[in-house]
Amino acid sequence: MNSMEKTAQKLLEKAGVEINGRNPWDIQVHNPRFYSRVLSQGTLGLGESYMDGDWDCQALDQFFYRALKTELDKELRITLPLIKNAIKAKLINLQSPRRAFQIGERHYDTGNDLYQAMLDKRLAYTCAYWDNGATNLDDAQEAKLELVCKKIGLKEGEKVLDIGGGWGSFARYAAEQHGANVKATTVSKEQAELGRTLIKEARGVEIALEDYRDTKGKFDHVVSLGMFEHVGPRNYRTYMKKVSSLLEEDGLFLLHTIGSNKSSAVGDLWVSKYIFPNSKLPSQKQIAEAAEGLFIEEDSHNLSTNYDKTLMAWCRNISSNWNELSKEKYDERFRRMWEYYLLSCAGAFRARKIQVWQKVFSKKGLDNGYKSVR
Repeated sequence: MNSMEKTAQKLLEKAGVEINGRNPWDIQVHNPRFYSRVLSQGTLGLGESYMDGDWDCQALDQFFYRALKTELDKELRITLPLIKNAIKAKLINLQSPRRAFQIGERHYDTGNDLYQAMLDKRLAYTCAYWDNGATNLDDAQEAKLELVCKKIGLKEGEKVLDIGGGWGSFARYAAEQHGANVKATTVSKEQAELGRTLIKEARGVEIALEDYRDTKGKFDHVVSLGMFEHVGPRNYRTYMKKVSSLLEEDGLFLLHTIGSNKSSAVGDLWVSKYIFPNSKLPSQKQIAEAAEGLFIEEDSHNLSTNYDKTLMAWCRNISSNWNELSKEKYDERFRRMWEYYLLSCAGAFRARKIQVWQKVFSKKGLDNGYKSVR
């Protein structure tokens, strides 16, 4: 056993993980270059070496839960890629208007067939809501959509803006179940194309391919479900000012976002490179500072344990439907990348390393107060 292997084993022992062990959370190393890649490149090397088949794990979600619960990520030294990424974030607005559509092109335009194989029947690509007794993904996602409608007190005929509305899951639900008129925006051409097909039978729904900074009009309510992660620290205040300008004085704004326990300027290197380019999870502090003087926070709800269940359901769907997808379009390296993405995130939520919040804001406060909905 060389020095790098000894170092890796010593770190993993803190999490109860063994190299080539028998537990489902133990890792099986197939290529010794795994050790140098991880110890020199941190999380980027860990993810890339998994994609390349250097190591395997029967239960990746359990491995990441154990590793993150014991904070092994903090044990890895500051790497050159991390330093470069931090400098880049300091010098460049990674989420500028010019770069706004990159996330759509590189992630959401991957292929509607992939997302149809993974998601629920409404194509909701955000945390589902299982806490009220849902037993399957379809019901849990509808429970989430209904929860959002109740939290903003949605009434028939009201105008709602859904920033980052994806394939229109919330827009269609709010129109069909509550008689609302909804405009959903997306920066993904693929989402807009399929979404417009899906809304043909829904009255009062529009899907627009546009950056939030270009949206115009006035709305009774604004919701944003899983889009704020792509806004970036340099633009948080701009985003909040834009929402405020679009929202009627007595309206409510619901922000649903994955969040970090700590404020920082850069995100995870592997996630940024392969899954969500230019992404950055906001902290509670960053959200509060961006909203200060513009909004009053009426309610905050942490749904984190629900995202663990959602990601595991998505992973089961992908596994079950994988053979139906094109192997030319989605090769083995892509499959391993996607599996790593879903299960590492599930482990991170389970370890409470990352959170998902639903926050309700008003512009001036509600005269009779806000009644929390769960």
